[in-house]
Amino acid sequence: MNSARDWLRNAKERFRAFAYGDEKVRLERPRVGLALAGGFARGIAHIGVLRVLREAGIPIDCVAGTSVGALIGTAYCAGTSLEDMEATGRTTSFADFGRWTPSWLGLATNQRMEKYVERLTAAKTFEELKTPLAISTSDINEGITVYYTSGSLAQPLRASCAYPALFVPIQYDGRTLVDGFLTAPVPVEGTLLLGADVVIAVYLDSGSDTTPRTAAEVISRSFNIIQRHAEVAWRQQADLIIEPDVREYAWDDFSKTPELVSAGEAATIKLLPEIRALVNGETKDSAA
Repeated sequence: MNSARDWLRNAKERFRAFAYGDEKVRLERPRVGLALAGGFARGIAHIGVLRVLREAGIPIDCVAGTSVGALIGTAYCAGTSLEDMEATGRTTSFADFGRWTPSWLGLATNQRMEKYVERLTAAKTFEELKTPLAISTSDINEGITVYYTSGSLAQPLRASCAYPALFVPIQYDGRTLVDGFLTAPVPVEGTLLLGADVVIAVYLDSGSDTTPRTAAEVISRSFNIIQRHAEVAWRQQADLIIEPDVREYAWDDFSKTPELVSAGEAATIKLLPEIRALVNGETKDSAA
């Protein structure tokens, strides 16, 4: 019986064949995967991370995203400029992607997200993207992570952003799907499945010392507390973790886009020496 590591290695080869074609791409460096966490408006910090990596000439060979990380990842992999992403973030509000429709399954629907994504890219399918992408979702019936890497973008993206209790779950592919953060808060495994040799993870801590103001904040903090006690796996899989300081920002603080972008930039600049070492093949294992 194959070990979990053997299974993962074989899975990486299968996904690598899908992402890069039948002929293996031979690089003189490790393939770099970027795993982007969720965090609602705080996810705008991802733009700052991407900007510093771009300006430093750090290659990104594949991306995996959860929730807003999936949204930013979709735009990036489609070739949308970081400047356009930031401009869109500045003018975003909850009404752009959510509509309050209280029901037994959730307080709102995120159907408007399909139109919102069109502001960032015209791509409709994974196959139209310029960089391989994996979107994480959670099957709420089976309690497992389901990654999507092909076919339509709209439904997997909506599902990855369907925060439990806030948004109604998405019925897709014979599954009942909710926010990917529930089972993959930082989708490191998604980048490994796409063939990454080293993984840069971006984690957005949404903890706060202030008292929750709304039911949405109570739900959000409750899930975050659970996640803090279950984050060992993805931290062990990641080769490097960037953690922008976004704790002071509210989940819907889109008006703070410049500050959030700056937080992503500052956290990434601090780790540039380690990031360059990764790209040069100096992984945690080789350094040990």
